[in-house]
Amino acid sequence: MKGNKALLQIHVAVFFFGIAGLFGKFLAVPALIIVLGRAFFASIAIWLGLRLFKQQTSLGSRANYLSLLGLGAILALHWWSFFYAIQVSTVAVGLVTFSTFPVFTALLEPLYFKERFTQRSIILALITFIGVVLVVPEYRWENNIFQGAVWGVLSGFTFSVLAILNRKYVRQYSSFVIAFYQDLGASIVLLPLLFFVDFQLSTTDFWLLVLLGVVFTALSHGMFINGLRTVNAATASILGSLEPVYGILGALLLLGEVPTLRTIAGGLIILSVSVVVSMKN
Repeated sequence: MKGNKALLQIHVAVFFFGIAGLFGKFLAVPALIIVLGRAFFASIAIWLGLRLFKQQTSLGSRANYLSLLGLGAILALHWWSFFYAIQVSTVAVGLVTFSTFPVFTALLEPLYFKERFTQRSIILALITFIGVVLVVPEYRWENNIFQGAVWGVLSGFTFSVLAILNRKYVRQYSSFVIAFYQDLGASIVLLPLLFFVDFQLSTTDFWLLVLLGVVFTALSHGMFINGLRTVNAATASILGSLEPVYGILGALLLLGEVPTLRTIAGGLIILSVSVVVSMKN
């Protein structure tokens, strides 16, 4: 029974992660404002959760504070490129191309840890590239799908960089503490940019940002981590690959976005490779 509850928690969390992409279409504000709102409200929700459960938030050294807050800049770039990809193209394109991140991780880890590349990683990277090629119908910047794919791949790349750099800290601090400081760091980095972005925030948009930050970020993060206490990493990786599936189905039902056959074919290739890489890691 305990295992079933953990599986359900991960399923719900992955569903929330997938649906979060739809906010790029729901919200009538620039992607930068979406990211600022998401990071700001998520940091508040996580901080309240840490205080409620009497979790330690001290990092012990000034260097760690600066490092985790600084990594918030990479998080901000990751989320911005993700939502921007969805805004300029479709939810399906943004989610599918973001799903390249496990392959980037497999390629970047040998560089970061000074290890040799494996033939397997190179082959999987080439297969993923074929998947991305299938998603894009026309290689011109004027084509919105091409733009979405570029920003989506950048989102996957930056997420991979963030995941690798975070490995140093997950051994020392809980993921909630890491998430709090990085969300806070993203908010601090983006706040000055408000003066350079033209936007109007309606009451509906405000509450959607609260919902995105609290439920679809902070709460889903907590549910996923809580589920990992019982569910093994391989199973969680397979469930995690359902994120774009949930997002694409959500876009179909709520936005009427029908993915093209090219997107479906490329997506199946990318997701298959992502599952293989994630299970190996």
